[in-house]
Amino acid sequence: MYRALTWLALQRGVDIEDAQALGHLARQVDVRLEPPLPGSPERCTIWVDGEDLTPMLRRPEVEAAVSLVSRAPALRRAMVGIQRRLARRGSLVMAGRDIGTVVLPRADLKIYLDAPMEERVRRRGKEMAALERAVSVAEVRRNILHRDSIDSSRKTAPLRPAADATIIDTDDMSEEQVVERVMALAEAKAC
Repeated sequence: MYRALTWLALQRGVDIEDAQALGHLARQVDVRLEPPLPGSPERCTIWVDGEDLTPMLRRPEVEAAVSLVSRAPALRRAMVGIQRRLARRGSLVMAGRDIGTVVLPRADLKIYLDAPMEERVRRRGKEMAALERAVSVAEVRRNILHRDSIDSSRKTAPLRPAADATIIDTDDMSEEQVVERVMALAEAKAC
């Protein structure tokens, strides 16, 4: 969702350093999440003001600006409201860097997925290749380090695991194994 708003801000010429303007933008848009479109490598389709912005989410300009945009307190407040409304619709899985600490602090199950930097770089590179976006390993690493630094040090909703989150080190785990582990935790929680 933050990537979609970042793309929108860039397209509409909103100054990504202007926290109030970003908050105003977030309060004015209609954001909807739907299942992924057939053939999409993404986990969902993100519609903003009736436009599918999913193909724009991994563009280099979005990658470079998303952490700067997402640190704006006014935008974060608006986005948290949207995310909480989505959560009230029923059971769902929500991923993000502040979901368990800020957006849904009373969630039934909180999971923090972690992996060493090299594994994260490998996975992001593979993801970018699947989207037919050529980026070097060095660029992927630089982008991840930059985003982590901004997200971990921001004053509003810094990146950190919730105190009651289950931390899963996903190194040496396939995507299927991670899903199995998460499902096992969800089933145990439901009992």
